[in-house]
Amino acid sequence: MAPARQRFRTAVTSGPMSVRGFRLLLAGQLSSTVGDYCYAVALPWLILSGDGGPVLLGTVLACYGIPRVVTIPLGGVVADRIGGRRVMLAADLVRAVAVGILAVLASTGTPTLAQLAPIAVVLGACSGIFIPASYTLLPALLPKEDLGRGNALSTMVNQVGGLLGPTAGGALVAAFDAGLALTVDAASFLVSALVLARIRSGADTDAPQKDGPAGAEEPPVREIPFMELLRHGRLLHVVLVVALVCNLAFNGTIEVALPELAHQGMGATGYGVLLTCLSLGGLAGSLVAARSRPVESPAYLFAALAVVMGIALGAVPYAGGLVGAAVCVCVYALASGWQNIVVVTLLQVWAPPALIGRVMSLVMLAVMGTFPISVAVAGFGVRHLGAAPFFPVAGAAIALSVLGALTQRAFRDHRSGTEYAPPFPVPPFPVPPGVPASGPAPGVPAARATHPRQDNSQESQR
Repeated sequence: MAPARQRFRTAVTSGPMSVRGFRLLLAGQLSSTVGDYCYAVALPWLILSGDGGPVLLGTVLACYGIPRVVTIPLGGVVADRIGGRRVMLAADLVRAVAVGILAVLASTGTPTLAQLAPIAVVLGACSGIFIPASYTLLPALLPKEDLGRGNALSTMVNQVGGLLGPTAGGALVAAFDAGLALTVDAASFLVSALVLARIRSGADTDAPQKDGPAGAEEPPVREIPFMELLRHGRLLHVVLVVALVCNLAFNGTIEVALPELAHQGMGATGYGVLLTCLSLGGLAGSLVAARSRPVESPAYLFAALAVVMGIALGAVPYAGGLVGAAVCVCVYALASGWQNIVVVTLLQVWAPPALIGRVMSLVMLAVMGTFPISVAVAGFGVRHLGAAPFFPVAGAAIALSVLGALTQRAFRDHRSGTEYAPPFPVPPFPVPPGVPASGPAPGVPAARATHPRQDNSQESQR
């Protein structure tokens, strides 16, 4: 017992868990995720129990989904301007009010479309704004060397919430009604907002003075414009293309081909088992990422995981029935969960601090914006090819897209901890009147000099 107790004490007092703000963030995430899944169970049950039926449900979900995607870029911009924590806090407070109103309406009967649609639009818009902002908080809380483990632990908490939430939501709806489950969701947003209000990140306080010889001065630094990064950041271009291809292949396969395959020979129970394996595999991938050491060349780890994903996904229909398919799905999800943490950490370190929100908003658009196209293509492909042949096609697309990324020098030669560097010398800020020419202007952020810099621009590829 003593060694186990010592290992536990070490785990909670070292690395990301030693940071109070990070521990608070995990608590808020767990609360919010469980609440989200209570909502995901309660809303369909509420609508389908009334006179609206599937048409009303689909309309309400569209009112949620469209604003969610549209507001993702706005969330990145606002998070970079005023801070991700403040954006997340405001979004949680608004969502608490909106879901609270929905809970009151649910207690008086089935709400109408005129009541549901505005609430869904508000919830979707807040979710879209919240998503990119959430990726800016960890870099402000944790040192670079702890970001990978911190992302893994954060993802694990969300996945645990995803396992607990549907069960809790279903039990609440079954034992009481949808209104109580919605009330729990509203309360979870308030808990998350309270936690965020108590977090203090580096972005909320003045940067500490650097130690150094008396009279030592740092050169002025110009903030890199986002359009400059967008034009010259070849690494970002490569990641965006890979994200587009992989999500086009994955979403349709899981949402269309997998249920069709299960319907043909595994039944509803088998389909549920496959979805459970998808969740458990993702949780295992996060655990592996949390326990693994940072690699010097993340691109090669990323590519190796993509090959495993492609092989596992392609083998699902040919692995010998439900058991083999479940193993393949679990292996795929493990590699995918690990890969996601690798690329998120890579981008959080590579992007300038003032641009992380906008960078992640682009990646989230690539991930989420492809969903309707992916499922439409999958429906057409499964109809003409069949469910089973669609899996190796999708698996090959995932593996080949990442292997193709290795042909790009900016991706292939990227090293862990490397930050974006402009492709040409950056002029300093003009010195304002009254400020000594030897020192930086007030409010100018200090350059991050703790990691090597690498030219990932398009010019460096020529």
